[in-house]
Amino acid sequence: MSERVAEALINSVPETVSPVAAGAPSFDEAFTLHHRAVFRAAYALVRDAGLAEDVTQEVFLKLYQHMGSLRDGEHVRPWLLRVAANTALNTLRGRTRTGAREEEFVASAVIGAEPVGVEADYERRTEIEEARRALSQVREPMRSCLLLKQQGLSYREIAQTLSLNEANVGSLIARGRKEFTRVYGKIGGSR
Repeated sequence: MSERVAEALINSVPETVSPVAAGAPSFDEAFTLHHRAVFRAAYALVRDAGLAEDVTQEVFLKLYQHMGSLRDGEHVRPWLLRVAANTALNTLRGRTRTGAREEEFVASAVIGAEPVGVEADYERRTEIEEARRALSQVREPMRSCLLLKQQGLSYREIAQTLSLNEANVGSLIARGRKEFTRVYGKIGGSR
């Protein structure tokens, strides 16, 4: 660094810090100071520049919503990086579940490639209605466990959502599947 640049930098720093600057920075200041660090933290987890930018935008939206609760300027950066890490991990979890569901849909569409028409549509709707009736006859909490598991939630997430013991979730799902299969067969699902 040249002497002129160093001198200009030293001269640009105020001799005293105003009381406003000692508190939490404004949103614009926080964005300017920490955008690059938040983006790098997000990118390190998601490994996709576009997705990392989406995560970064979401993090700064959360900062904007919580600006009143952040009192100390020293805690802004750690708070942003923690929120960035959590948001990035949640984004990855969501993409993993979505990708798995899309792969299952494509696989079932290729394997069970049936002609699409009025009759096929009617049969599909009939099967869906029979499955709904059978599912409505499965007792709680087995029904809720089945539905949440079908949506891709882990046993821990199901237990937290339904306020159940995590150790019981697996048996509730197994018993729910057995009950659903029994009821669905009586309604007419096994053709």
